Amino acid sequence: MGIEDIHCDELSRRIWSLSSVLRDDGIVFHKYMSELTYLLFLKIADQTGRNAALPQGCRWADLTAQPMRGLVGNYRKMLTRLGEDSESHVVCEIFGFPTTVFAHDENLHKVVHEIDRLDWAAMSVDAFGVIYESLLERNATEARAGAGQYFTPRALVDSIVRVMAPQGGETIQDPAAGTGGFLTSVHQYLARLEKPGASRTRYEGVEIERDTYRLCLMNLYLHDMEGLVIHGDALTQDVAQLRTPDLILANPPFGSSAGGVRPRRSDLPFQTGNKQLMFLQHIYRSLGPGGRAAIVMPDNVLFEPGIGRRVRKDLMETCELRVILRLPQGIFYAQGVNTNVLFLKVGHPTQEVAFFDMRTNVRRFNKRHPLTAVAFEEFEQICASIVSGAASASEAKHERLKLLSREEIAGREDNLDYTWLKRSRSSSDIEDMDRLLGRISQDLQSALRDIEEINREILK
Repeated sequence: MGIEDIHCDELSRRIWSLSSVLRDDGIVFHKYMSELTYLLFLKIADQTGRNAALPQGCRWADLTAQPMRGLVGNYRKMLTRLGEDSESHVVCEIFGFPTTVFAHDENLHKVVHEIDRLDWAAMSVDAFGVIYESLLERNATEARAGAGQYFTPRALVDSIVRVMAPQGGETIQDPAAGTGGFLTSVHQYLARLEKPGASRTRYEGVEIERDTYRLCLMNLYLHDMEGLVIHGDALTQDVAQLRTPDLILANPPFGSSAGGVRPRRSDLPFQTGNKQLMFLQHIYRSLGPGGRAAIVMPDNVLFEPGIGRRVRKDLMETCELRVILRLPQGIFYAQGVNTNVLFLKVGHPTQEVAFFDMRTNVRRFNKRHPLTAVAFEEFEQICASIVSGAASASEAKHERLKLLSREEIAGREDNLDYTWLKRSRSSSDIEDMDRLLGRISQDLQSALRDIEEINREILK
């Protein structure tokens, strides 16, 4: 770890420690992160000489010059002006419909002046994005309910990007962008390798939740990335502005889509309340010839009957599903949620699928045993060339790798929830219980979706 990396980590830790000021007021972590977005934007714009995009009187120096008495009221007025009067579209979007969680002048004064006291002078422009991503990760790992519940760990994101090997000048999309982790990882990957055409790469994303959309814009801004991020729902016509992508990287939200009144996409043939199955259809049907995708999906997508099977069959007829990575337990925090990554390319139908099992007899990852890049080294060594098409899965030999032909999969009624490794005695009871809880949870969700769809038909 270099000196600047250490300094970044220290700044991130000290900024995050200020959350205690707001916790005493009963403010949740996610709201604190949204508030930090406002304050850090002003501070970093000042630090990097980008104040010109901000209206006069709405800059960091204007905030720090305010007396403590009446500070919250003046801050609210600044936020409103930033969202309405800035000449920059990105600034207007970041500060659009702003709300502050600060209720006491003293708390806001303390946070502002503690941020101002930090040693920012030693930081390079690139380091600001690193600090912000570190704060996003702290927010996700410490706030497991809500925004952090399905946060995609950076080690997994970076591994997926390395395996997919994006090229400069491509259009990269994430239809469930969250805070922009996949997009910023691609940007850093291309910059690190100095890929030709990196500056012409187009980044596009869709994010439905307003505060998360704000965080995503800030994340891309701090990485000096240009692109299109839509505040909307990828399962509606909000995606009409998007280009045909070369590469989609996504971890769509888990759960059902019951209750919404906005019309769903009519071009997705297999209509269901299962969000993952709808997102999966959106992804592989959005790609043009030769387009690639890597998608994080829960186990139920691999085995759910009915519409689930029809979607899988259509996927394998439309695309070459090359690899399914069975992810280890403990990556996502909801009880019983086991996940996979599907690696595919549009073009030829699927002839065979390679399964790589990182779950069986693997220690559960958690805060005390964090997921790191080391965990994915074997997978990348074995499967990167299979995903790219440079090598055949039949040529690779590894105990965690197993190949099924399309005929074998059809004989399993297109069930892709496949395991073959024998579990060790010490881990079998825990794995059995986790798998049982996961199956019960997913079966209940599936039953609820069926009931909701029947109700909708009755009420038509």
